[in-house]
Amino acid sequence: MKCKVVVTGGSGFIGSHVTDALVEAGHDVTVVDHRVQPHRPDVAFEDIDLLDLSSVVAATRDADHVFHLGAIASVNYAYKYPVYSTALNVMGTVNVLEAARINGAARVYLASTVWVYNGAPDGVTADESVPFYLNGAGHLYTSTKMTGEMLCQNYHSLYGVPFTVLRYGIPYGPRMREELLIPIFVKKALNGEPLTVAGGGDQYRRFVYVGDLAQAHVLAMQDCAQGQTYNLEGLRKITVLDVAHGIRRLVGDHVRIEFVPERTGDFGGREVCAQKARRELGWSPRVDFEDGLRRTVEWFCAKWGRRLDWSEHRETTAASTGNGDGQSLAGRDAPSSARHVRAATEVTRKRASG
Repeated sequence: MKCKVVVTGGSGFIGSHVTDALVEAGHDVTVVDHRVQPHRPDVAFEDIDLLDLSSVVAATRDADHVFHLGAIASVNYAYKYPVYSTALNVMGTVNVLEAARINGAARVYLASTVWVYNGAPDGVTADESVPFYLNGAGHLYTSTKMTGEMLCQNYHSLYGVPFTVLRYGIPYGPRMREELLIPIFVKKALNGEPLTVAGGGDQYRRFVYVGDLAQAHVLAMQDCAQGQTYNLEGLRKITVLDVAHGIRRLVGDHVRIEFVPERTGDFGGREVCAQKARRELGWSPRVDFEDGLRRTVEWFCAKWGRRLDWSEHRETTAASTGNGDGQSLAGRDAPSSARHVRAATEVTRKRASG
């Protein structure tokens, strides 16, 4: 059934893909964002500040469903501007919920994050039943997301506002912010700079392709999802070293990978279970990481006006590097086993101590 849908933050990375998925599903979509136009011309657009309640109420007046993705998504920005970030992420969410209450919206969908599990004890596989551990929240950004989830619960229990919470894994794909790991590595590779990997590069995330993530929003419109929370994670662990070698395979063998000492407190990764979304929504990621990474690299190459043909670089690099004992790790085949990772880690330790 065709619905009137509002996507706050619909001009952003994830929001633009959610907009695509909702339009393709046949819904009438309005993007609500501030100063940034939608990427497509066939959707309505409301340029408003989410901190202005009256404007939020007006922009969502006829909406059946409100997907609330408008927020500060960069942890670095949140660290630098904590007051504004908290105001937008928390008060912006309250304003969306209040507008839904006033307008009688059928449901609000909150974009949350699997980082809410940061404080969970080591060894725990985090499913939706794991509580918040506030002592280990770790970041103001995480705390604002926890607060947003609690506000959804409050507005439901106090005012009967229906909601669904979607906890995102680590999304990647076209239109992603350039300050994130994958675009940083792609730019370095294209510019002939080495890809720096801390420690053995075994820090992992379950990356989820943004197109798959967007499809989960359409599926979450089912009645069974009302009042529920879902983890939306990728299918398998992807390490930092996997990312580096994947980009090297796409860009060329000339790309160097350099190991640097481990960073103190670097987050190794956490097991998050997404079985509930598979079981209740019928959602499962379809794009494997290698294919998604290729699409992402190709998109950034097109954006930056770059090509993936580096045959001349490969010849130059081969000639200058040689095949002797001094060859860098980046000049060899990509490690594909734990043995290679352990060897890389040992090299790192020797470099750090030597």
